[in-house]
Amino acid sequence: MAGMGTVHSLGGVADSSRTLGSRQLATLVAATAGERPGYRALAQGVRTLLLDGRIPLHTRLPAERELAGALAVSRATVTAAYDLLREGGYAVSRRGAGTWTELPAGRRPANVASFPDGADTIDLAMAAPAAPEAEYAEALALAGARLTSHLRTPGYHPLGLPELRAAVAERYTRRGLPTLPDQILVTTGAQQALSLVMGLLARPGDRVLVESPSYANGLDAIRYAGLRMTPVPVTDDGWDGELMECALRQTAPRLAYLIPDFHNPTGALMGPEQRARLLRSARATGTWLLVDETMAEMALDVPAPAPLASLARHGEGEQVVTVGSLSKTHWGGLRIGWVRASSRLITELAATRIHRDMASSVLDQLVAIELLPGMDEVLVTRLAQMRERRAALAEALTSHFPEWRWQLPPGGLTLWVDLGRPIAGALCDAALAHGVRLQGGARFAADPGTHEHRLRLPYCMPPEVTREAVRRLAATLSAGLPATPRELDRPHWVA
Repeated sequence: MAGMGTVHSLGGVADSSRTLGSRQLATLVAATAGERPGYRALAQGVRTLLLDGRIPLHTRLPAERELAGALAVSRATVTAAYDLLREGGYAVSRRGAGTWTELPAGRRPANVASFPDGADTIDLAMAAPAAPEAEYAEALALAGARLTSHLRTPGYHPLGLPELRAAVAERYTRRGLPTLPDQILVTTGAQQALSLVMGLLARPGDRVLVESPSYANGLDAIRYAGLRMTPVPVTDDGWDGELMECALRQTAPRLAYLIPDFHNPTGALMGPEQRARLLRSARATGTWLLVDETMAEMALDVPAPAPLASLARHGEGEQVVTVGSLSKTHWGGLRIGWVRASSRLITELAATRIHRDMASSVLDQLVAIELLPGMDEVLVTRLAQMRERRAALAEALTSHFPEWRWQLPPGGLTLWVDLGRPIAGALCDAALAHGVRLQGGARFAADPGTHEHRLRLPYCMPPEVTREAVRRLAATLSAGLPATPRELDRPHWVA
């Protein structure tokens, strides 16, 4: 099977690079099904791993004989488990091509964002705090006064205002990554920055390594660019460095889109040794690292990490492109983001950017120029506020939903909550009628339909609003949810 080409499955396209070794699957499934599982437990274990994103969709499973040997069970046990997975729609087989992971019909939600239906709706889908009003008002007044001198110019600055590029570069230098202004491109938010980099460095059909779960809009940008994703899981324990290295070696992706700093949605923080290994592996495979630092300054319990590119040894840093913004530290309505890369790449990105929106708003950039020097002071207040709001959300969830589980993240803006059963989609739909907007875990999945037992819950609202939202969630569940898809002949979900 090693030389096989593309295999078309019932629900999508499976490619030969997504192959799961027998020992790797045996190790993964042992955590949920035991070291020597029966066929039902083995099938349920694989299903759990698939829906949790720890096994990617359209991945070739090990041959029955190989998996039986790795698990020390009979081949008949594996055969029966694969049969059960196929019956439930969680696997598909083709003669001569093997068995591949799949999802049943109806388990593929559309990744389309929705918005609050009314003024009374509490929005727990947006991980973005309100602006620091006093600081923003002062910055806006100063920016307005400075705007006069720009009115006599055309107002187009594809690279960004020189003063803002210098201020962003100085911030990187202070954080441990020496940066020149010509290494900065100002963009209309981080989302545009991601799209520009992907459009320049990759072509449709190129492979991109991504985390699963990951930032939903980042995954959307990859899909819209026509790139092929190779997912690697981010679990409650963070990243598996060996698995990530293996994925880089096996697929040699053109890009790797990563959120190592207070990962969105899990809040995990990648350790220094993992970062160093990642840089070495990317260097060996020639992979560009697209690092999303939007959450990097939202450090609640630990010091803010230095930029990943600052750990690069000679030659490694040239392959790191860093993206950031003021959306989380200040306000999402201030559409200011940036790219930090080599001067040559910045020039090429600016040329690409002209064909899209010419330049960012001069007024927004002037406001950002006023805000950046006082960022540390703003963060002192902002981070204390987020700690209080995180505690309020955790306490409310513990009170109303003691069976739900989550890891308290050291930073970021969200809890990645395990509901214990795959009801996130149904809960999101039902919660709207009770005045709460949610985003289920599937919205953040590289493979649609997975992470259905997860919710991403931001702690960006005032504590009293958060408590009311959780109370409404409790009322939603008390009212009952629509029936969920048939379990694999098991009485309850195994997480």
